[in-house]
Amino acid sequence: MADFKGKDVLIVDDDRDIVEAIEAAMEDLGVKFRTTGNGNTAVDMVQEQTPDLLILDQMLPGRSGFLVLEKINTQRKQTGKPPVIMITANPGARHKDYAETLGVDTYINKPFRMEKLINAARELLTREDE
Repeated sequence: MADFKGKDVLIVDDDRDIVEAIEAAMEDLGVKFRTTGNGNTAVDMVQEQTPDLLILDQMLPGRSGFLVLEKINTQRKQTGKPPVIMITANPGARHKDYAETLGVDTYINKPFRMEKLINAARELLTREDE
């Protein structure tokens, strides 16, 4: 298993249980976590220190996950970072299509198997090293 020690993962979700579950599942990867439950704060955090991976909920207080992506997309287009995994409880195909037009790397519907998220994170973090 690849060691991602020192990699910075920003988890943006207003459900503390989800955040804690993701942290617990990913701790074996050796990454360091930053978290927020607010879309506006997420934009500030990405602009201040670009994470190696952004795990982003679609529905957030302050600014939706879509609006977070719209705000940071100029930076993403210039640098290619951060890759984004969007997680959402919204099952609509229209939302997935829009997320993909905004450049989401992986789109995962809640509830999800944590293994699916871990595999997506591992793939995106590995891609970062290439």
